[in-house]
Amino acid sequence: MSRNAVIVTGPGFQDHDVVFSYYRLLEEGWNVDVATRNADPVTGKYGIPLPMDKTARPLIAFEDLAVEDYDVVVLTGGHEAPDRVRQDRGVLDFVAGMDRAGKVVAGLCHGPWIMVSAGVLKGRKACAYIGLRDDVVNAGAEVVDSDVIVDGNIITCSYYGYMGAFMRAVFETAEKLASDRGAAKVRVR
Repeated sequence: MSRNAVIVTGPGFQDHDVVFSYYRLLEEGWNVDVATRNADPVTGKYGIPLPMDKTARPLIAFEDLAVEDYDVVVLTGGHEAPDRVRQDRGVLDFVAGMDRAGKVVAGLCHGPWIMVSAGVLKGRKACAYIGLRDDVVNAGAEVVDSDVIVDGNIITCSYYGYMGAFMRAVFETAEKLASDRGAAKVRVR
């Protein structure tokens, strides 16, 4: 079974977030796309370029994001990138669509800013980096002081130092949701 993830980011992304999540997804056998506005190459806060290396697939454009193509969306931090990304209506519609479809929507550090703007945190439990805690509260989430929170298909991580636990939560949640969908198909037949 093919598993597909997309990392959505922009200029000034938190290098740690993108590098770690990208290579962990590859390590687990996932197909990984990285989406930027117009598929433009971008550079992280500390100088990491996207695409990262000569083996990486080409970047995809925000307008090419389609819910049916992905099982997981990872929204990475670095305060500049998510603040820019959340201004793109197409990305917000994609993130909201991923949530409606019950697919994994995972935000790391400042990444949940995109989730706030997409309206997917209302009524959810979430954790938040201190710099966006008020935004997450104002978006209607119950903020819990934690490293990583999983609420159904929504995953939040408060700081990139907890990326190991974050990615484990992404894999476990994606597996559980796929298993639940498989069981539902069996019952319908």
